[in-house]
Amino acid sequence: MENGIELLKVENVTKKFEGRVVLDNISFTLRTGEILGLIGKSAAGKSVLIHMIRGSDGYKPDAGKILYHVNHCPKCNGLSVPIEGEVCPHCNEKYETKWVDFWGLPVRDKLRQELKGRISIMLQRTFALFGDHTVLENLFEAMPEDLSEPEKVNKAIELLDFVNMTHRTTHIARDLSGGEKQRVVMARQLAKDPIFFLADEPTGTLDPYTANLVHERLVKYVREHNICMVFASHWPDAIDKMADIAIWLDAGKVVMQGEPGAITSKFMEEYDFKRGEEYETGETLIRLKDAKKHYFSVVRGVVKAVDGVTFEVKEGEVFALCGFSGAGKTTTSRMISGMTPSTGGSVEIKIGDTWVDMNDPGEGGKGRATQYIGVLHQEFTLYPFDTVLMNLTSSIGIKMPAELAKIKAIHALISVGFPRENIENVLQSYPDALSVGECQRIAFAQVLIKEPRIVILDEPTGTMDPITKVTVAKAVLKARSDLNETFIVVSHDMDFILNCCDRAILMRDGKISSIGNAEEIVEKLKVVEKEIIESGGEL
Repeated sequence: MENGIELLKVENVTKKFEGRVVLDNISFTLRTGEILGLIGKSAAGKSVLIHMIRGSDGYKPDAGKILYHVNHCPKCNGLSVPIEGEVCPHCNEKYETKWVDFWGLPVRDKLRQELKGRISIMLQRTFALFGDHTVLENLFEAMPEDLSEPEKVNKAIELLDFVNMTHRTTHIARDLSGGEKQRVVMARQLAKDPIFFLADEPTGTLDPYTANLVHERLVKYVREHNICMVFASHWPDAIDKMADIAIWLDAGKVVMQGEPGAITSKFMEEYDFKRGEEYETGETLIRLKDAKKHYFSVVRGVVKAVDGVTFEVKEGEVFALCGFSGAGKTTTSRMISGMTPSTGGSVEIKIGDTWVDMNDPGEGGKGRATQYIGVLHQEFTLYPFDTVLMNLTSSIGIKMPAELAKIKAIHALISVGFPRENIENVLQSYPDALSVGECQRIAFAQVLIKEPRIVILDEPTGTMDPITKVTVAKAVLKARSDLNETFIVVSHDMDFILNCCDRAILMRDGKISSIGNAEEIVEKLKVVEKEIIESGGEL
């Protein structure tokens, strides 16, 4: 990597939000084919740095510079990797090799706009796709306008093969699983022919097999196209496998910078979790019998998202739905919550002494149950123009005296890992001033503050660092212990399942392949992952 051309320089950048320092004198240089990995706890400053490099509005450094080394065509304004002597393929003009200070250029400067168009970014938990369009159409939307139709088709096929999604070319985007959407987002960003690639937790919500696949493909792309990449991850394994250089951030400061393995080893020294005594669960609260969710697609015909699942969940149990991308986990959880009606079999929840049919849409049907069910969605949202306190009270319909509502909000935030001494600042903050990990915990607090009987968590730890995951696991177990709440956890996070869950099912192709205690299912998940890797097959 030392022989590569310098491509990106970050020089002593500092940034404050609302008087709080979120980046403090950060510097590094990346060369062609080189990858920087950022690791740190929630609110460490990782996402802020990535948005600053991206040139996102509101992220201009308060001090320092971000410099991009490019070939620039003075005639058509085109850009490429800075190789001396090359000519622009569009107008045959000789490139000028230069360093560009993005934040030093006027907002409407053509070079600034062109440069921003060559910086691709994958954001945390954001599946920015056109839901009613096919996968192929989504890729076409992201490609340069000057490409011909045949060129677009060839490029799309190449990219879909690259992200292992050729088997979903004609599928509608909204019908894809979270993991599949993430890979299409990746393909869309690569379709822009980036010089600089940024990724904020690109694999946080993916199962281990799919995550490894994305890691390998991103590294391959960076190396083969001689670009550079900055990514943030809470997975030490991802930092070790992908990064050439690592930076450990904490509260905006650099704790360590250098060789990835040494940094991740030191970072993980703080990780520790010991599960308490076994919890005595109650009677059966949720039961599914041969439950199905089939739907018809004009392109795909009959799609069997869930294909006859049978299991029961007891009161006070923490029950996991495991499996790889597209296995049917989220669809099953949506049938339990009443958001998606099953098309066969039965889904029932016990309210009092009555079993409620979750396919019955009336108030006497699922309406009796849904008021006691809380859901943390994989694609959660907070009210951006309301403070955290409002997000936890008036915005979600909490009707009680203001002081009591505030006390409940404080307890909810503490339960999901916010330090007591900083609670007042958090309550008065707006979501945009917080990290994605902090917003995710606030969304979890939104669910807990209503004290539901059943809580459904869809990938609750996808973008969390290991230490925060422990905090969330403790919050789940405490809520179960204090309030006798029952949890359905949709997750591929093996550590979280082991730390938190009593029993689990392993799903594959819409069916249950195994059911047992958390330890048994995690071991089976590892076996299936190994089989898929060895066979080179699709999920």
